[in-house]
Amino acid sequence: MKRLGLFVVALVFAFCTTVMAADKAAPAAPAAEKKVEEKADVKKADVKKVKKVKKAKKAKKADEKKAEEAAPAAK
Repeated sequence: MKRLGLFVVALVFAFCTTVMAADKAAPAAPAAEKKVEEKADVKKADVKKVKKVKKAKKAKKADEKKAEEAAPAAK
């Protein structure tokens, strides 16, 4: 009976320490999510900038191509 009592006390102790450890770790998770969101926002901004640069390059190439096509026709 003594062993059973000690076993129950040990289980209660283990359960309580696990719960306390989980409570302390819980607030850290939202902080990590904020960092991930900030990184995602930065990446989205970078992607938008890259897309704008690519569009500008395509437009420039199209203008050059039109100019080349018009130049031989003028000769």
